[in-house]
Amino acid sequence: MLHRKIHKFCNEGREVCIFLRDQQRWIEEARIVSLEGDLVTVRYEVDEEEEISSWEEIIRIESIASITHRLASVIRSNADPLVSDDCPEAEQIYPNHPNNNPDYPQDSSS
Repeated sequence: MLHRKIHKFCNEGREVCIFLRDQQRWIEEARIVSLEGDLVTVRYEVDEEEEISSWEEIIRIESIASITHRLASVIRSNADPLVSDDCPEAEQIYPNHPNNNPDYPQDSSS
């Protein structure tokens, strides 16, 4: 299953965080660039002492204890986020509307 997830992340080009079991460390904001057999090649950048270094590592799948990816992010600012009332009326969803409720009895004449 891990092999399939890594293959999916590689094809999508997503940034991932990988925890290496044998080294007890995280590789953050990495991109999986290739998957060949049980070897995973990742690229990432590290910002240390005002210097940015780019790294590429080849890792065995058995060394990967965990792999995660960000689902979403929200920028923190002083602006209020948009809510459903701010959407155009054609795009608003009404929770009690019969078309949005599968348990609501539908008119069988249509």
